[in-house]
Amino acid sequence: MARIWAENSYCQRRQVGALVVKDKMIISDGYNGTPSGFENVCEDDNNVTKPYVLHAEANAITKLARSNNNSDGATIYITASPCIECAKLIIQAGIKRVVYGEKYRLTDGIDLLERAGIEVVFVDVISNTETL
Repeated sequence: MARIWAENSYCQRRQVGALVVKDKMIISDGYNGTPSGFENVCEDDNNVTKPYVLHAEANAITKLARSNNNSDGATIYITASPCIECAKLIIQAGIKRVVYGEKYRLTDGIDLLERAGIEVVFVDVISNTETL
């Protein structure tokens, strides 16, 4: 479902989706894109991502702040591994499990999550296998 949600992104370089699940219910969702009220253009004329584009995880977590839900003990499903900034948000949001489906070249976000004691699961969608 996170992959389907990623298709909502207007970003050309990469589309990422995230779902926050608690007690078997989706409590928040997000995809990478510009903040509310901005034009839906993620890259500049040189195809460089604009600095104010939000990551899918950040969108999903900040959406929770405007709802009656909380993410204590939740799982976040992300189509790509989180960066270090999103990893910090995940830790602070009380999310206890991260499931992602595409490895990114930098591992600092995953390393930080593991250091914080958060369960991290890579699901290889190509071979359909899980790795803890």
